[in-house]
Amino acid sequence: MTDLATRLAQSTLALCRIRSPIGEEKALADHVEGWARAHFAPSEVFRLGHSFVLGNLQDPRPTVAFVGHLDTVPAHPEDREPRIEGERVFGLGASDMKGGLAVMMALAEDLPRAKLPVNLVWVLYEREEGPYLESGLGPLFDAREALRRVKFGIAMEPTDGVVQVGCVGTLHANLRFQGRSAHSARPWQGENAIHKAGPLLAQLLTRPRREVAHGGFTFYEVMSITKASGGRARNVVPESFELNLNYRFAPGKTVARAQEEVRELVGDAAEVSFTDLAPSGRVCADNPLFQRLMALTGLPAASKQAWTDVARFSEFGVDAVNFGPGETAQAHQANESAPIPALALAHEKLALFLTQAG
Repeated sequence: MTDLATRLAQSTLALCRIRSPIGEEKALADHVEGWARAHFAPSEVFRLGHSFVLGNLQDPRPTVAFVGHLDTVPAHPEDREPRIEGERVFGLGASDMKGGLAVMMALAEDLPRAKLPVNLVWVLYEREEGPYLESGLGPLFDAREALRRVKFGIAMEPTDGVVQVGCVGTLHANLRFQGRSAHSARPWQGENAIHKAGPLLAQLLTRPRREVAHGGFTFYEVMSITKASGGRARNVVPESFELNLNYRFAPGKTVARAQEEVRELVGDAAEVSFTDLAPSGRVCADNPLFQRLMALTGLPAASKQAWTDVARFSEFGVDAVNFGPGETAQAHQANESAPIPALALAHEKLALFLTQAG
């Protein structure tokens, strides 16, 4: 294992040892602030709640932003203590995305920032793992409007070392089926709300994923029922039944159009109310810095078949991609881990890009 890999593994381990499940990011944010004040000028450290913008947004060079969230999902009961075993770091958030944070922090320490062809800023924030409107990233854009002039963002979400462009949008809809209660021995005296959901469930069961080509990349649009709730006693015909429908839609489609598609699917079978709406992310294949990243590093590129804050950057007119050392299959898993060699590789590829991006 190289010295760089060892250093990044130890940094990731240290971050994993600071618990930061969503809503409990303070301890990690305090740690990040202490680190930032040792590596940035006082004027370059901006904290809002448990979120940060680090660097100089007034620099005349094109600005590249490193983007990452401080929170993790809640711990699993079977999680063990953070540790290093072989060539992996184990710990909640190791892949999603404390390994990425460790790489970002190392780049801030290692690169001669004043001499680079691009200006660098770091955008670190709380509450990414929750509803769209509760994320700490939106308030940072409101407080630091110069973020909207960033030329290229790199969200260091887990991507298996692949540059993932764009991202699918996501919405959640509550579907409420109404019936009339009755004794289950005489169901004809009522109207079974759960049964009324049958045609829609059958339609979704056979509904194929929809392939959408956008910006030279392929995305898949899918609708899934992810929660169901109904019934109040085992001998009572239920008078109401609710389903949560999650729709993942491709870049190029607006949230409003995605909502309309859900209404068209459901028709008058159920009442539809939307509980969470997040736009898709732009495919920025025409961005010169993206093109330079790909040419210099030789990294593979693919579509992002998930939602990330690349979408929020797109909403503010900023091009961004996903690229991180974590493994997508490890995100949100019990006994999560990250591969140590990938940490060093991400550092090396990004350092190469940033030193020659001009």
